[in-house]
Amino acid sequence: MRTLCSSTLIGEVFVVLFAACVAMRMTDVSSTVIWSVSGVAMLLCVLLCGVITRPGAVAVGWALQLALIAAGLLLPTMYGLGLIFAGLWWCSVHYGRKIDVIKAEREARAAAA
Repeated sequence: MRTLCSSTLIGEVFVVLFAACVAMRMTDVSSTVIWSVSGVAMLLCVLLCGVITRPGAVAVGWALQLALIAAGLLLPTMYGLGLIFAGLWWCSVHYGRKIDVIKAEREARAAAA
């Protein structure tokens, strides 16, 4: 799960970075506010990569996905990008857990043999 979720989060860092650049040109919001909010979101994505297997980290990831969708209020394109990344997040969590179970079963079989 760690690899899939981390990949999704790193992709989000780039989306937030580029969205901040676009938002500076297309909105009346000050660049200080845009970069402060974007910086916190990018930092949260990176930090979440390191703690993704801890309790509550997936829930924080879901909150981050909702925030990305809510960014559509400022930049309408973010509605679509937020939904895409929410779908990727679901896939990363869902299939990542399945992969973890398969790996654990393989390790158990190898230890028993």
